Amino acid sequence: MSKRDYYEILGVSKSASEGEIKKAYRKLAIKYHPDKNPDNTEAEEKFKEAAEAYEILSDSQKRAQYDRFGHAGVGGQGGFGGGGGMNMDDIFSQFGDIFGGAFGGGQGGGFSGFGGGGGRRTVKGSNLRVKLKLSLEDIVNGVEKKIKVNKLVQAEGVEYNTCSTCNGRGQVTKVVNSFLGQMQTSQACPTCRGAGQSIAKKPAGADQYGMVRKEVVIPIEIPAGVEEGMQLTVRGKGNDAPGSGVAGDLLVMIEEVEHPNLKRDGVNLHYDLYLNFADAALGTSTEIPIVGSKVKFKISAGTQSGKILRLKGKGIPEINGYGRGDILVHVNVWVPQSLTKEEKSILEKIKSADNFNPDPNAKDKGFFDRVKDMFR
Repeated sequence: MSKRDYYEILGVSKSASEGEIKKAYRKLAIKYHPDKNPDNTEAEEKFKEAAEAYEILSDSQKRAQYDRFGHAGVGGQGGFGGGGGMNMDDIFSQFGDIFGGAFGGGQGGGFSGFGGGGGRRTVKGSNLRVKLKLSLEDIVNGVEKKIKVNKLVQAEGVEYNTCSTCNGRGQVTKVVNSFLGQMQTSQACPTCRGAGQSIAKKPAGADQYGMVRKEVVIPIEIPAGVEEGMQLTVRGKGNDAPGSGVAGDLLVMIEEVEHPNLKRDGVNLHYDLYLNFADAALGTSTEIPIVGSKVKFKISAGTQSGKILRLKGKGIPEINGYGRGDILVHVNVWVPQSLTKEEKSILEKIKSADNFNPDPNAKDKGFFDRVKDMFR
């Protein structure tokens, strides 16, 4: 099922200011907050939906990518992205900005916690960030890449005890006063830092949480059409969490490797074609590079310098799958900078021809035949 438009969710226009977006989110967060709607799954989903929309639209870079590519640009589908799959701890961590910290949020260090209602709090591992260089061929066709990352994993042989402070829940509750009235909130257990467990036994080399660093190879499917600066999020491939926690995410920043002949402009590619005067005047057939291959291309007689020719559908696929760009061929007629006496003499004869006229409306019938005779 396709996702709703983020602007529609918050009830704002696409030209809404940062303040209007924040105000709209604050209103929805108050309306659908879990403490005001206990055991109401529909309200909880609307609460999460509003938080996801705010996370994207409150970030200028993510908002720009969303405006250009839709949900695919911010990874709302297919396992990638900044918004899809937000958990309650991610949401409450926003509240320091929106509500002045009245609702608490995540915790510092290498791990964070999440979990709603009165259930057990689950620790989440921290995210990892990597840069990935892609060739134009990778971007046009889509590709699977295997990335080596040095990440935290649980050491073998670690044993845990249930935390006596929170009885394994990973969180403690307290009542706070806010503008909504008296509310019960949950915070990470100060003893186990949200893990719900304490280490009873750990092997040599493991840290205080029973974690060790290990090089891991992670396969990543890169969709066709990504571009420089886009960030893809691979869920659950970041640092592991201790105990029964869940792994963080792997954030992949895309870098494009410049192609030697083709220049990218959105979904279109540009190519500079250089012709000598004779080929431009008489017409010719040449090869134009496309991604991963070449195609034969006919140049009509009398093609002028500066003309732009189009190879339709040979550009970059739209990341949302709605089409594909073109290759735009820019014609440049090359003028020699040094000539021999014989070449100068020939050009002087061409120049003196009766109907050699740069006026595009001038008739030049028979002119090229006479030029050919001069070169015989």
